[in-house]
Amino acid sequence: MNNQKTLFITHAAVIAALYVVLTHVANALGLANYAIQVRFSEALTILPFFTPAAIPGLFIGCIIANITTGCMLLDIIFGSIATLLGALGTYFIAHGVKKYSDSDFYCTSKLRTWLSPIPPIIANTIIVPFILIHVYKIEGTLPYFMLTVCIGEVISCFVLGMILLFALDKRKGAIFRNN
Repeated sequence: MNNQKTLFITHAAVIAALYVVLTHVANALGLANYAIQVRFSEALTILPFFTPAAIPGLFIGCIIANITTGCMLLDIIFGSIATLLGALGTYFIAHGVKKYSDSDFYCTSKLRTWLSPIPPIIANTIIVPFILIHVYKIEGTLPYFMLTVCIGEVISCFVLGMILLFALDKRKGAIFRNN
């Protein structure tokens, strides 16, 4: 039991650290903040598909990344909440109610795989534009910011996230065992 808690905390900490590092890489390239965002770290929002430890890891990683990249307080709070909601949604899609026969579950499981990056895309598309307009006072319309944030999230969460998911799926037993 104690080993499972240690493994959970270790997974969460590694995921948080990866989120921070990848956000800083994107920030160095001018992609981590503002109207056009392609945070490489958002690809990690697929990790709740494999482990619940990703949920606190992503949330804490986003808080730290937002603080260390110089985001304003309301961005730190609400941007991190967007990541948390996305992670929770991904976990729920991947691990929701499974009351299907094996043949039905295969189709459902495949669908769950492809739906897994959708919650972080939706959460950030809804929350981040309000942050851009009301916190940073960036000129532009809500639909414009929703479009730009959504495009960045699709690139980060769906394209990069699904590449990560399929790469990790082959080794999930070795990486995420006992979680």
